[in-house]
Amino acid sequence: MVEVAGKIRVIEGCRGNALPLDELLASGQPAVLKGLVSDWALVRAGLESDAAAMRYLQSFDNGKPVQYNFGEPHVAGRPFYNEDFTDLNTTVRRDPLSKVLSEIESHLNDERPPTFYVASLLVDSCLPGFRSQNQLDFAAHGIDPPPGIWIGNRTIASCHYDAPNNIACCAVGRRRFTLFPPEQIFNLYPGPLEPTPGGQAISVVDFDNPDFEKHPRFREALNAGLTAVLEPGDAVFIPSMWWHHVEGLSSFNALVNYWWSSMPAYIPTPMNVLYHALWTLRHRPEREKQAWREVFDYYVFGSAQHAVEHLPERARGILDPIDDARARQIRAMLINKLNH
Repeated sequence: MVEVAGKIRVIEGCRGNALPLDELLASGQPAVLKGLVSDWALVRAGLESDAAAMRYLQSFDNGKPVQYNFGEPHVAGRPFYNEDFTDLNTTVRRDPLSKVLSEIESHLNDERPPTFYVASLLVDSCLPGFRSQNQLDFAAHGIDPPPGIWIGNRTIASCHYDAPNNIACCAVGRRRFTLFPPEQIFNLYPGPLEPTPGGQAISVVDFDNPDFEKHPRFREALNAGLTAVLEPGDAVFIPSMWWHHVEGLSSFNALVNYWWSSMPAYIPTPMNVLYHALWTLRHRPEREKQAWREVFDYYVFGSAQHAVEHLPERARGILDPIDDARARQIRAMLINKLNH
């Protein structure tokens, strides 16, 4: 594994019923929350043994098939691409969670086991009752993000970003997180937008064996990177849009995470804008692209007040703050325009 320049700051004395969410959001910086979920039942079971953790999870399994990635031993725990980036090196399977856990258990002592990776499984839909013994107190902050669970053997989630804020709780096994601020996208060599191993574009750099001739700017990313190894019971706060590379360091790993947006539900993901911009702007003449950059800076990335301060309130229309009713109007307008 490559070495990065910095360490993720650590906040001691955290507990799930006293989540320092306001402080985290105000800082805009990653943080390890030491021992945040150390009292979770799953954490205690995992500290007893891998088998105890698996039995604990199976006790909540309602038998619904779950989606997971499977890779042959040569995948070595890294869901990725084939040589020409046209397909993935794993296949998607669906089985009851108890069967997946049994498969993982049967290969715990293999030197090169197959890859099993259950990603972002919604806890409430497949593990009813789990939340009552393994929960963070978001209610005090007026939000209720649904927990997702990530289960597998020694797997790697290649470096990627997510639009929501994220608190990831290391429940079973140890995990290494390596984080980069959003501006490092230029030095991380993102892969295709489609297909992707997990729904988001990933860095194509092999963090275990980087090719600096092929990816020379990756050295600059390493100088801006932050890392930490999480023990069972620790958690990490990953701010919106920060890139993160996650390695499961144990033969069995389970992580529970919470994603939440800083925006109301009626504000859609900016990824829609990205796809639309690739379609409408990317291949225009350079002079036109630069002119549109000025327009976006004025209306979108600049001060919202500056764009309307010279207009009467009744004339501001879409430039005013967006509420649910305005969002519905915009959505209808866009659908109408796209259909013509």
